[in-house]
Amino acid sequence: SITSNSNDGTVSNGGTTDYVYLSKYSDTSVYASNKILPSIVGIEIEYSVNSVFSMFGNSGSSTAKASGSGIIISEDGYILTNNHVVNSTETNSFYELSSANKIKVKLYNNDTEYEAKIVGGDSQTDLAVLKIEATGLIKAEFANSDAVKIGEFSMAVGNPLALGTTITCGVVSAVNREVDDDESKNKFKCIQTDAAINSGNSGGALVNSKGQVIGVNTLKVSSTGVEGIGFAIPINSTLNVIEELKTYSKVRRPFIGIGGRNITEDIAKAHNLVQGIYVSSVEQFSSAEKAGIKIGDVITAIDGTQVKTMDELNEIKNKHKIGDTITLKVYRDGKTMDITLNLGES
Repeated sequence: SITSNSNDGTVSNGGTTDYVYLSKYSDTSVYASNKILPSIVGIEIEYSVNSVFSMFGNSGSSTAKASGSGIIISEDGYILTNNHVVNSTETNSFYELSSANKIKVKLYNNDTEYEAKIVGGDSQTDLAVLKIEATGLIKAEFANSDAVKIGEFSMAVGNPLALGTTITCGVVSAVNREVDDDESKNKFKCIQTDAAINSGNSGGALVNSKGQVIGVNTLKVSSTGVEGIGFAIPINSTLNVIEELKTYSKVRRPFIGIGGRNITEDIAKAHNLVQGIYVSSVEQFSSAEKAGIKIGDVITAIDGTQVKTMDELNEIKNKHKIGDTITLKVYRDGKTMDITLNLGES
């Protein structure tokens, strides 16, 4: 026998299987979209393109346009987006792409175009903050992205292909997924989703069933035979970046002042070294130079935590603030020593 549980939208089949009415899912997506849509903007960017045709002995210039998305983060016109949306400079043998000449923003259900200025951008996190002269805007509500669970409802909202505000739905496929961006050479820890993300969705929102932002849509895997693999920067990781960009127009980062190379176990054995980070350069007047770190030193730990790569070193360093004191364990001339330094500003 099949019995209906109208209160929760499920159907019980002999107590062994529950079926969920599709209307329940529909109600969720309708609620989430109504909540988030007024807080999402479409972004149009105009660039200057200098084309070079060396074989013909002439050159020319033109303009190019691109589109992206953004999230309203304050009632007075601050907008969060991806840095690559508004700072997509590119150069190759055939053309040179300038920084954005003009940035226009369109609000949801509003034909008025607002000219935006870049408050600040950061290539390392691929985040930027824009500002338009408008008030009374509906800012997005942020969720706690650290609490996001695999399998939960997710909705991508943005301006794909410059069509206008569009939603796509799916689930959270993975959390804390490490992704390399081949273009920027940066690494990100992302929320993975199978909600469709297309060109122009960058900078838009990934939201939960409550219409709260859990991430900033940033990357997708685009390849033959690949479907439904998109990535969003967790919103919690953007909070400090947003404040830095609004206050300083850049992200201030703690700085040691070294260049390093990773020493693998095989290299360490071959050269009678220890595994860690080989110091290949020391910047003048940096914290590292003032503390006495030298080229040829091998850093094996920071604040008592063993490190074997520059990425591991930077991950711990970046949890500190400028001016904080850290202790590096250094291997030099067959001996190990502790060197204490105060972090400078990048």
